[in-house]
Amino acid sequence: MELKQYWTVIRKRLWLLALLVVAITAATGVYTFLLTDKEYTAETKLIVTPKQDLETLGGKLDLTTINSNIRLITTYKEIILSPRIMNLVSERYPQLGLTSDELLKKVSVSAVDESQVMSLSTTDAAYTQAAAIVNAVAAVFQTEVPKVMKIDNISVLSEADPQDQPAPSSPQPLLNMIIGFVLSVMLGIGLMFLLDYLDDTLKTEKDIREVLGLATYSVVPAIPARGAETAKKAKTNGARGNKNVTLEA
Repeated sequence: MELKQYWTVIRKRLWLLALLVVAITAATGVYTFLLTDKEYTAETKLIVTPKQDLETLGGKLDLTTINSNIRLITTYKEIILSPRIMNLVSERYPQLGLTSDELLKKVSVSAVDESQVMSLSTTDAAYTQAAAIVNAVAAVFQTEVPKVMKIDNISVLSEADPQDQPAPSSPQPLLNMIIGFVLSVMLGIGLMFLLDYLDDTLKTEKDIREVLGLATYSVVPAIPARGAETAKKAKTNGARGNKNVTLEA
C-alpha cells in the first residue's frame, strides 16, 4: 500500500475512528472520576549519618565515610522490610490496625543514587493513616538499628505531617484519559484496516483488473440521489408532454 491508499482507507471510515476515540476517552474519564477510589501517598525521609563521626570530625565527613554510609543503605532497606521491624510496628502501634504482613505490602523504601537519604513511603485511602504508618516504621527502625548494627547512624530528616492535605497520588485522570485516547486511536486505525482487508467487494477498475484479470471497456457512473430525482421528474414531464400531443392529434 502506498501512502495515499493508507489515507484513503482512514478517510473512508473516519467516523469510526472518531466514535471510538470519543467513546473510549469519555469512558476512561468517567471510570477514573466516579468509580476509582482515591489514594494518598505519605513519605518520611531518613538520613544515614553516624553521630560519632560528626562529633569526631567537627561536623565534617570524609569521602570514605560517605561511601560507607551509602553502601549501608542497601542493608538498611532489607532491615526495614523485614518481619522483625514490621512485627514491632504492629505491636507498638495497634491503632494502625495492620498486621506485619499487611505493613510489608504497604511500605516501600527507596534511595536517591549517590545519596545518604532514604525515603519511606506508603499509600492508603486516607492520608492521615498513610502518614501514621510511615512515621511509625521510621521510629521503630531508628530505635532498632543500634541493636542490630551496633551503630547509631539513623536520623529522621523529615516526617510525614498528618495535617497535610495533599492531592491524591492516584488515580491520575488526565494521564488515564491520554492513555485512553492513544489506545483508542491505535484500536480505531487497526479496526479500519481490518475492515478494509475483509472487504472483498470490487469498487474500482483497478480492483477488477487485479482480481479478475479483465479489462474494463465501460463504466457506469453513480448518480447522486438528487440527480436521480431530477432525471425522474424530467422523464415524467416528458411523458406527460408526449401524451398531450397525442390527444391533440
